[in-house]
Amino acid sequence: MQLALAPMEGLVDEIHRDVLTRVGGVDWCVTEFIRVNGQLLPAHVFRRLAPELADGSVTRAGTPLRVQLLGSDPESLAENAAFACRLGAPVIDLNFGCPAKTVNQSRGGAVLLKEPELLHRILLAVRASVPAHIPVTAKMRLGYENTDNALDCAKALAEGGAAQLVVHARTKTDGYNPPAHWEWVARIQDVVAVPVYANGEIWNVADWQRCRAICGARNYMLGRGLVAMPDLAAQIHAAAAGREIVPLTWCEVLPMVRDFWQQQRSRYPSRFAPGRLKQWLVWLARNYPEAAALFAAARTVADCEVLDRLLGIEDAHQAQNAKGIETG
Repeated sequence: MQLALAPMEGLVDEIHRDVLTRVGGVDWCVTEFIRVNGQLLPAHVFRRLAPELADGSVTRAGTPLRVQLLGSDPESLAENAAFACRLGAPVIDLNFGCPAKTVNQSRGGAVLLKEPELLHRILLAVRASVPAHIPVTAKMRLGYENTDNALDCAKALAEGGAAQLVVHARTKTDGYNPPAHWEWVARIQDVVAVPVYANGEIWNVADWQRCRAICGARNYMLGRGLVAMPDLAAQIHAAAAGREIVPLTWCEVLPMVRDFWQQQRSRYPSRFAPGRLKQWLVWLARNYPEAAALFAAARTVADCEVLDRLLGIEDAHQAQNAKGIETG
């Protein structure tokens, strides 16, 4: 069984990938999508969204990273995929699942599920453009407004050369509203000869167990569930192996939040960093009341030094220094 970390535009960047993959249990992860619009993108665009390219295309924990492209022009996607491989991408992933209105209006993401023949041409072009040893994978939803094309789209992608498919088990119209229709993952696996990953509405081990029972998937992609419960992948691996599940406590999660925040402060201007911290606290609040309380205190705060104090970073540093003195 493999568990992958899904990209989340505007939140799961290289910093979040770093923090979450160090918890353990994530077998591979994907960049935020790199939008391709008819031209060869410069190297700095790839390196900005995938700085791990400079470090063997793995996170600090050693978790492999895939470079995800989004677009609708086969030739342009192929050209950019080949360039990404020259920059060090070990796998090219293609996004046919993004439901964002602005993305779909520019013929990207889930809107292409209306055109299975175009999906096939894109996969053929990208597969032909990259070295044979580099896999091309794809993520799809069940359709745009309905599931009428779901099986045709899956076959188009697989027959075009996709080595794996991640299926977000909802349509674009469904958005992120529950439920996820996991039974469709099984239907898709029946018509393609490549591994299919189940994605959508896996928030905890019980959800994973239900998903597995319904669709029989062997592999899964975790998105919001892993952001809200940083050790979800580790818990699922433990459950699959019959080991005792020992969830992380807030005292164990808080140092991750501090690490995330300090990296965000060094990476982004002070006017942007607080927003990313608050986004993560909102997700963590699903499972940790302490995160909800922290978000309530931080909600209107824009001053980074005040946020430092709310996170107890100065206290943590003082405690660490005191410990060093005691043991020195």
